[in-house]
Amino acid sequence: MAVSAHPDDIELMMAGTLILLGAQGYQMHMMNVADGSCGTASLPVGQIIEQRRQEAQNAATTIGACYHPPLVHDFGIYYEPKLLAKLAAVVRRVKPTILLLPAPEDYMEDHINASRLMVSAAFTRGMANFTTDPPTAPYDAPVALYHALPWGLLDPLRRPVPAELFVDIGSVLDKKTSMLACHVSQKDWLAQSQGVDYLKLMREMAAQVGSHARPGSYAEGWRRHLHLGFAPQDYDPLSEALADFLIGTVHTPE
Repeated sequence: MAVSAHPDDIELMMAGTLILLGAQGYQMHMMNVADGSCGTASLPVGQIIEQRRQEAQNAATTIGACYHPPLVHDFGIYYEPKLLAKLAAVVRRVKPTILLLPAPEDYMEDHINASRLMVSAAFTRGMANFTTDPPTAPYDAPVALYHALPWGLLDPLRRPVPAELFVDIGSVLDKKTSMLACHVSQKDWLAQSQGVDYLKLMREMAAQVGSHARPGSYAEGWRRHLHLGFAPQDYDPLSEALADFLIGTVHTPE
């Protein structure tokens, strides 16, 4: 299951890995915590929310992923009990083996808070006395959490954020590009407001990540969350499933 803050975040930094996991037999799930309500300079709130919801659902459909609707408006992602209870219910329904999450340090608070909330939602998956919204039965099974690299590969204080794992996504880069192309509202908005080629920018970022592992490759970078409270220490299903796609040096924290 890949979870991000906004529609298109998954496609920018996570989707290649998700596609490869699907090819290995994993059922794919996608969720944006926020609805993209601020992603326009001209459209009314209701219209942009519906357009971005449809774009996100279209992107999920292109790879056969199950789409989960957002829960709050942009800049409404706060680390607070009500939202945590809703996200915990989603985790209990899906029962993911692998959670692909935003970086815990990123350039905007929505991304950071989405990451924090999902870590806690997974942590509470087996706690009988933690009430979810809607109430959903707890379950006891391991889950591995992996954090994507932040956009720009820097933390908020401009320090480089290194990856522990590099996944070669060259074979699925066109599929990832097609997913991102579903977000027409963002492609047009960035082209008009910033003169940015949205799709080219994503591919350039994948090339930049790949250059840290194997020059000339396209990659997504990941860091595995500490296992405590989630799984045995050596539980690393992403590396196991995608062993043939791991490139460069794997840095294991001591």
